[in-house]
Amino acid sequence: MQDQSNTTTEASTGIKNAFNVNDAINGLWDKLDGWLDTIILKLPNFIVAILVMVVFYFIAKGLKKVVKRIILKKVKEESVKQMLGQITSAVIMLIGFFVALGVMDLDKVLTSVLAGAGVVGLAIGLALQGTLSNTVSGFILSFLPKISIGDFIETDSEKGFVTEINLRNVTIRRPDNEFTVIPNSTFIDNPFTNYSLSKRSRVIINCGVGYESDLQKVEDLTVKIIGDSFKQEEGEEIEFYYNEFGDSSINFILRFWADSSNTKEKLEHTHKAVKVIKMNFDKANINIPFPIRTLDFGKNKLEMASNDRH
Repeated sequence: MQDQSNTTTEASTGIKNAFNVNDAINGLWDKLDGWLDTIILKLPNFIVAILVMVVFYFIAKGLKKVVKRIILKKVKEESVKQMLGQITSAVIMLIGFFVALGVMDLDKVLTSVLAGAGVVGLAIGLALQGTLSNTVSGFILSFLPKISIGDFIETDSEKGFVTEINLRNVTIRRPDNEFTVIPNSTFIDNPFTNYSLSKRSRVIINCGVGYESDLQKVEDLTVKIIGDSFKQEEGEEIEFYYNEFGDSSINFILRFWADSSNTKEKLEHTHKAVKVIKMNFDKANINIPFPIRTLDFGKNKLEMASNDRH
């Protein structure tokens, strides 16, 4: 009896499993059939979505060229042009992707993608604050007319020729031929001097003459020799001012204009001016005194100490 009961139970279980497999297969076929029907119904939308992506691809490609040739015409750094062109192309393709999803009536997917993009964008923004700050600063520097490749600039701690401006940093070549890389955010947040913006600049020289000198003669001679050595353009003048009674000289400040777009040229003009001033002062017997110090060794105290010993 027990064997018969076990046999009956196994047969029942086998029949039940057979029904479960058949139900699963039928359910699978129903699903596939439903998907096939959906694909057939959505096929026109799918084709349109593909056409939309193709159209946006060519739009992105064309707009990238327009941005590089026209909008970024004033940007001299090629790497910056390339990067901005790629970003423009990516934005256009992303818009095309969203439009294609809308054409296929995948509104829920579109909403999920947008929500996910927002979360991912926030996470990336928090993780890359420094990099994004440098990138934004790079955009600003790319369109800033106050600095370009080849300019001679000076910051709080560095000076040299600008050799590269990209979306992350500014590279300058110092006068000693060493290169310094400055992050864009650091560079743009601090003041800098661009010597290349003006072709002319003032050269300032400080000097002094002896107290016995004829001050008017010194002034007239200095203005004349500087005027002969450095041509002053319209609106420019040589300025000469006595400014203090020094320890051993009457000091003056001399200011004049010269062609200068970097510190080397300014040093060359200063070098030339000092030489011609010294040469002409020597010819005119005008003394340029050096500081004199009188050392008091306490002569009386030494004599008293010597008498005490005797």
